[in-house]
Amino acid sequence: MQLDQIEAAICRELASDARLPISELAHRINVSESTAHRRLNSLIARGVITGFSAHVDPAALGLGTEALIHIRLHPGARGALRDFYHYLLELEPVRHVYFVAGNQDFVAHVQLASAAGLRDFISDVVSARPEVASTNTSLVFDHRAG
Repeated sequence: MQLDQIEAAICRELASDARLPISELAHRINVSESTAHRRLNSLIARGVITGFSAHVDPAALGLGTEALIHIRLHPGARGALRDFYHYLLELEPVRHVYFVAGNQDFVAHVQLASAAGLRDFISDVVSARPEVASTNTSLVFDHRAG
């Protein structure tokens, strides 16, 4: 689906600040409020914009340890890919799950209170599953949406 300049500008502005009032959005992209409102509703109706969210600082919630867990399943467990994907999504520390190509099957973005909590989560929850062949973990020092 191709977006025109106005639609692309609306998406860009709202990705930066989803709480932007329609009057300010219209001003920033140099269109009338009615045009901004109509175009925004069109983007929502077409499924281009699927929701609005708040960005929460995990450290403010006591979740100072953030990591990406790369997970490879046993070759014989390929039939369990969907079930394992949904299993990961239900786990409290998991923020995002990516089903990926390459040497790994999944990447789980997690946030926990401590390195010890991360260790326990990997060893007692993720690696304890019989379909898991291996994990490889990367600590996240910082990230920004682009």
